[in-house]
Amino acid sequence: MARIVLTLLLLAPSARAADRLQAQLAALAARFPGKVALYARDLRTGRTVALDPDRPVPTASVIKLPIFVEAYAQARAGRLSLDDKLTLTSDNQVSGSGVLNFLRPGLQLTLYDALVLMMTLSDNTATNMVIDAVGIPAVNARMAGMGLKNTYLYKKVSKPAQGPMPPDYPQFGLGKTTAREMGQVMESVQGCAEAAMPPNAAPARWNGIGDPRMCREMIGIMRNQQYRNMVPRFLETEDTSETPSAIADKIGMLDDVRNDVALLYTQAGPVVISIFTYHNQDKSWTAGNQAELLIARMAKKIVDAWSPRGLAPGTQP
Repeated sequence: MARIVLTLLLLAPSARAADRLQAQLAALAARFPGKVALYARDLRTGRTVALDPDRPVPTASVIKLPIFVEAYAQARAGRLSLDDKLTLTSDNQVSGSGVLNFLRPGLQLTLYDALVLMMTLSDNTATNMVIDAVGIPAVNARMAGMGLKNTYLYKKVSKPAQGPMPPDYPQFGLGKTTAREMGQVMESVQGCAEAAMPPNAAPARWNGIGDPRMCREMIGIMRNQQYRNMVPRFLETEDTSETPSAIADKIGMLDDVRNDVALLYTQAGPVVISIFTYHNQDKSWTAGNQAELLIARMAKKIVDAWSPRGLAPGTQP
């Protein structure tokens, strides 16, 4: 009996801390003029927090993370090479984020170059080039094979959908996912980089890459994400153009959507944070956008609770 009581006493502070973090995040979401879905997991301990994590939500450019995974999986399988040459065409040039839309057609890039532009600048034209290389059906088959039932790429960026579309397509546009599922996609990359999933990891599905070197390369690319105003905003204190960032992430942004899915290397171990906001009243494209501030504040709350000493800059998986 004494042993049971002692165990309960030891667990109580941890349970109270978890409840406190959950309540803090719920309070932030309740005050926000929009909708929020959140999933976060401490990959060392297995503890999680979540708000509406299984609701399908618009991805915006976060769907580029599954495209990224599929490209590396195909490279690992030998179906394509990261050194394959892709030619910039006017048909693939679309407006929005990125730089390739401003360059002259005929430019040749490697698949690797296009992937870097897709992930670090969220380049829409580069994304269309990568989609041509890997194929939309392959991306969706990969996600289904990972057991993800609500993650789906519908079409190329700013291009009409081709062929019959699922009935929910108009609701989501470019792609759909859930906060939990996209967190699991990011977790699968970290698990691959470590050569094995941590013992307490969520059932982040096998992503088919299986090469730790390649997955570490993927994380290295995502650590150079150029837009730092969401998850990294209140956490980073160093110049990440000079020092490797402790945060690898993929953002997605539309007028009424702000999303960020991140892998953070903290002093206490790796953490995945996946936050989606949609139907946002604030549609401004400024650093003070309410959704971007919300995501930043939520990420800070999570890291403060799970890693009081903060991030671990320069950490490699």
